[in-house]
Amino acid sequence: MKDESAGAGTACERENHDQRAAAADSHMAELSADEYALFASVARSRRIHAGEALFRRGDLGTTMYVIASGAVELDFGEDLVGKTLGPREFFGELGLLIGDHARSADASVAADGELLELRHEEFQRLVERRPEVVSFFLRRAIMRVVLNEQGLIRRLRRRNQDLQTALDSLRSTAHQLSQTEALIRTDELTGLHNRRGLIQHLQERKRNGATYGLGLLLVDCDRFKHVNDQHGHLVGDRVLQGVANILRSVAGPGDLACRLGGDEFCLLVKAETRDEVMRYADFVVGTAHGLMQMPQVPPLICNLSLGACLVDPGREWNDWYARADAALYRAKRLGGNRVEWQDDARVPA
Repeated sequence: MKDESAGAGTACERENHDQRAAAADSHMAELSADEYALFASVARSRRIHAGEALFRRGDLGTTMYVIASGAVELDFGEDLVGKTLGPREFFGELGLLIGDHARSADASVAADGELLELRHEEFQRLVERRPEVVSFFLRRAIMRVVLNEQGLIRRLRRRNQDLQTALDSLRSTAHQLSQTEALIRTDELTGLHNRRGLIQHLQERKRNGATYGLGLLLVDCDRFKHVNDQHGHLVGDRVLQGVANILRSVAGPGDLACRLGGDEFCLLVKAETRDEVMRYADFVVGTAHGLMQMPQVPPLICNLSLGACLVDPGREWNDWYARADAALYRAKRLGGNRVEWQDDARVPA
């Protein structure tokens, strides 16, 4: 009797665990209103009718689905519990994230309605439009996969090879998430941080109280349009990469080199005084000018104009940028290939 009671208790615990897991999975399978609106803005709409088969187990697929209206039934076969999904719930996400993923269930339409279909190209548009929303969705989707895989392990230990394949897919998804997050904050052409990466860096510094003792350099290429017009955009890209290499070489631990857009860059450096900031600035301008003196057709670099200032920890990025930009504008107006310093008192009203 003692063993039977223990067995019943264990079975009850497993049932409660499965119920909690099912509830958590259902919650994670439903898009928030913000996520649904974003996905709907790029997805392709498709009418569905009761009894229609969407895909079968083992089919390779690269499309994710979001239910706008109606219902879809997922049948995982064998002794696994099926699911019925309703509005704002999604399925098939591994096919989208990994590509050519074998479907783990039969999907059929349980009630007439509308589906939103997202393929890789639509998903890339989501990443570009609202990366923070997509990043949160991916994390939740991965957690959902983890819970599902844990359930499969509990129930189907004899299918070790299939489960290992699923876990490998999960690792691939996690790796893709890491790559996506890196792309969100990295400039594709130069490998430097982009503007979004800079803002994230500044927010982290602010949280850690690390905005003291910094200098800001805004960097702009002189006559860059002339390079593009005369030699083409591929040469222009190589010039931008050359500028990035100079900034990367001068940036030390704790410094940040960034491409803000076009031919505008910035360098955030650890510095307490004007002289320290100007040493960085003079090196950047001098290095570019020195390379310009070497014969190069087509050009691999161009002269640079810089605006420099110290960072006031009591102000925001826009204030720092306005100060350095005023100095940069003055450097360009004076002919370029030079550094101009901006004191707080000299910022235009």
